[in-house]
Amino acid sequence: MKISARFVSAVLLLTLVLCVGISILEVQTKFFRKTYDEIILDNRGHYLACEQLPLEAEVRRVMENHQDVIKKIEQIKPGFVGVEMDTSNCPGKADILFWYGTHEDRLQIEGIIAGDTFYGIPYRLENR
Repeated sequence: MKISARFVSAVLLLTLVLCVGISILEVQTKFFRKTYDEIILDNRGHYLACEQLPLEAEVRRVMENHQDVIKKIEQIKPGFVGVEMDTSNCPGKADILFWYGTHEDRLQIEGIIAGDTFYGIPYRLENR
C-alpha cells in the first residue's frame, strides 16, 4: 500500500496546527502546568506575572496584620508546615508561599485560608 505525498502533507499540516493550538491554549490557560502541579506535585500556584503581584511592603503588612492566622497554619505540623514571603522571582514584588509535607497538611492550610488569596495577597502552596 502506497501513501501519497498529499496525504502525508495533510497529516503533517494537521499535526502542526494541533501543536500550535495546544501551545496557544497552554500559554493562555496554563492548563497542563496546573494539572501537573496539582496531580503530580501536589502544589498550587497563582501563575501571575510579576506585574500582577503586590509590592513587597504590602505583602509584609498583610502578613504582620494576620500573624494569628499564620501561627495557626504553622501549628498544623510544626517544622513540617511553614509560611514565608517570597521575593525571589520579582524584585520589589512578592507573594506568600505556604509549604507542607503531606496532602493532608495542604487540605488543612486551604481550610484555614478558605479563599483564592490570603487577605488579598496571592499565595502558592508547595509540597516539600
